[in-house]
Amino acid sequence: MNVPPRARGSRGGRAVATAPVLVAAALSVALSGCSAADRPLDLGATTPQQVHAATALAQSPPTWIEIPRIGARSTLLPLGLNPDRTVELPSVHEPMQAGWYEFSPTPGEIGPAVVLGHVNGDGEDGIFARLRELRPGDEVRIGRQDGQIARFVVHRMAQEPKHGFPADEVYGDTTDPQLRLITCGGSFDRTARSYRDNIIAFATFTGTVRSG
Repeated sequence: MNVPPRARGSRGGRAVATAPVLVAAALSVALSGCSAADRPLDLGATTPQQVHAATALAQSPPTWIEIPRIGARSTLLPLGLNPDRTVELPSVHEPMQAGWYEFSPTPGEIGPAVVLGHVNGDGEDGIFARLRELRPGDEVRIGRQDGQIARFVVHRMAQEPKHGFPADEVYGDTTDPQLRLITCGGSFDRTARSYRDNIIAFATFTGTVRSG
C-alpha cells in the first residue's frame, strides 16, 4: 500500500515532525488470485455521517484493535520508518497482524491515529480483508497500555487510487481525536503484484468503554 508524502499529526497537542512517507510494499504482495478486495467500494451505501467527538485522552500506546462488524481482532505492533523513510508494515507472512504507525497520535489523543493492515497475504485473508464492508456508524475498539479501551465510530469510508492518496485527509492535523484504518483494495495489478487502490475508514473517538 503506497502512501504519499506529508504524513503528519499531533500527539497530545505537540506537533509531530512532517516526514516523507511511502509504505514500502503493497499489502497484498503474496496474492495469487482475485478476492473480494477486487470489487469497488459501494460508496452509495456509505453516506458520511456526523459523529461528535469525546474529550481527548492522554498519550498511551495502543495494544490491540477489535472491529465487531467484520470480526477483526489483532494485537497492534508499533510501526516506524525504514531507513529509506518508508513506513514499516506487519509481515505479509503474518497477514492477520495489524500495526499502529507510531509517528501518528496514540488512539484517543487529539489528531489522527493511523492503523495499517493487510487485505491478504500468502494466499490467505488478512486482518483487514473485510474492511471495505464497514459503514458509517460501525464501531472500532482499541485497547491502550493504560488499560482504557478507546471507542471510535466510523463516519466515512473512501476508496482512493494509490497515485492520488489523500495524505492531508489521512495524516493532517485535526481538532479532535480521530482514527484512520488503511488497507489495499480495488483492481489487482498482476504485473506490480499489488492492488491499485487503498480502502480507508475514517472514524471519530466517542469515549471509553468497559472491557467485556
